[in-house]
Amino acid sequence: MKRKERQETDMNITGRTGLLALFGSPVAHSGSPAMYNYSFNKLGLDYVYVAIDIGRERLKEAVSAARLYNMRGFNLTMPCKSDVISYIDELSLPARVIGAVNTVVNENGKLIGYNTDGIGFIKNLAAHNIGIDDKKIVVAGAGGAATAIVVQLALDGVAEINIFNKKSVNFDKMVDTIARIKTEVKNVVINIHDLEDETLFTDKIKSADILVNATAVGMKPLDNESVVKDISAFHKELVVADVVYNPIETRLLKEAKKQGCTCIDGKGMLLWQGVYAFELYTGKDMPVEEVRKKFF
Repeated sequence: MKRKERQETDMNITGRTGLLALFGSPVAHSGSPAMYNYSFNKLGLDYVYVAIDIGRERLKEAVSAARLYNMRGFNLTMPCKSDVISYIDELSLPARVIGAVNTVVNENGKLIGYNTDGIGFIKNLAAHNIGIDDKKIVVAGAGGAATAIVVQLALDGVAEINIFNKKSVNFDKMVDTIARIKTEVKNVVINIHDLEDETLFTDKIKSADILVNATAVGMKPLDNESVVKDISAFHKELVVADVVYNPIETRLLKEAKKQGCTCIDGKGMLLWQGVYAFELYTGKDMPVEEVRKKFF
């Protein structure tokens, strides 16, 4: 089978072109190179972005190569987000509390790690004119996405966060994360509960301003399921946000919409975390509307 020919662009690689990359495995499916390179071209920025398949066992070498080649930076996906911390020089506050990095920027030889997932979630809410100040939030899930969202919500001034997850390794990790959050944010109320307690889950949603699904429920092969079993939990003042973006409209969002809730799908978070990383790399604003229309 012939490889698909690369689409023509106006991009010119020069001796001064800055190199950026995505590290992780697998990465061949990633849309990041197209999104970033389109944006560089649109703004006339002399960078190129590639995807490099790197597992945990070769990550240290990849980071050393990034230093050697004076790369402007790199993004990280699974399984590299936590391991990379051992190989870089400095962490942003959210990345340190989360314990994971998805963006590294080379500042004159110093590699600084960031986590843009939580910021992407909050920027996506803002794009829908939804603020988080002094709000009560319920988060379903305790994995990587949930952790990034919970940490950023706490750092950015929500009043109360109630996290629900089944008892598991992730549940225990979130307990540790909450302890780290409380060393940085003194006035946030944050608790984790067993997702099996459906009565408590329903009650907390009824009194919440925002419900976040940060589990895989709603994604194939769980696309016929919803993390909320009792639809009486939904109320018209509730914002329901799902991190799942395939399908775009999950069962959770369909049922919440029928009850009059404001609903936000997961693609926006994916877009806005990339927007923030682009800003960290270039100091420029990504052409968001063009990128949204072309890639999202």
